[in-house]
Amino acid sequence: MNFEQAHLITAMVTPFDDDQQLDLTRLAGLIEHLLAHQTQGILVGGTTGEGPTLSTSEKLTLFQATAKIVAGRVPIIANTGSNNTAATIAFTRQVSQLAGIDAALVVVPPYNKPDQAGMIAHFTAIADQGDLPILIYNIPGRVGVKMAVETVVKLAQHPNIIGIKQCTSLEELATIVEQAPADFLVYTGEDSQALTAQALGAQGVISVASHLFGDDMATIQQALAAGQVPVAAKIQRQLLPKMAALFSSPSPSPIKAALNAQHLLVGDPRLPILPLNATQVTTLTNQLK
Repeated sequence: MNFEQAHLITAMVTPFDDDQQLDLTRLAGLIEHLLAHQTQGILVGGTTGEGPTLSTSEKLTLFQATAKIVAGRVPIIANTGSNNTAATIAFTRQVSQLAGIDAALVVVPPYNKPDQAGMIAHFTAIADQGDLPILIYNIPGRVGVKMAVETVVKLAQHPNIIGIKQCTSLEELATIVEQAPADFLVYTGEDSQALTAQALGAQGVISVASHLFGDDMATIQQALAAGQVPVAAKIQRQLLPKMAALFSSPSPSPIKAALNAQHLLVGDPRLPILPLNATQVTTLTNQLK
């Protein structure tokens, strides 16, 4: 499946049961909720999906179940990245055997802190050998090192590197849009940048807030595409404090708490992320009204 219509992608939480195990019934309910509220693609097992605390077998179960439930209605991106190039290649190849997975998200290696040449070698090896189209993920606040714009543009020439989830400045995102091939998919990973990124020519946003505000975020995109900038801007202004509230504590505890409060049960996050306490839940609920 191509990503031509995938402007609003949800970085989906991973639903757990009350014993912190994968809950595929809750997963089905969550996916149907997202698709009913304008999600046009799903990123599964990423940061918001608590990928770092999922075992390999859990990830494979989660990816396979997601693909079965989605049944081709929207593209699915599976997070396969790690700080081990060989292991990432092996896991990406394993995921490529699952029907219904359209691409892999691969992060700049955390902890190792490679230089730009190392990043190019890492992503090129995975793109050459992983058997799935790759979206690279640039999030320096989590991995400790930033992929330079020049590195992104160079990697964008690779036929199997189809896009990027970019979590840096709008200036850098704009330069990537300008200099990368026209079919290279540029997504911001920052909800607060959603409107501006699209105005700058990005494909869209990989979002957390779309769990709750998918209809509004889709309206922003549609209004902007129709030249109705004041309409889009007003909705974005109204959403900005709510988007900020969803990151008032370590993610994904706020978004999980908000979904649970709306009786769309997804369980608590796994350690080392703590669930919100009662006072935090009350504060968050008031901020999201």
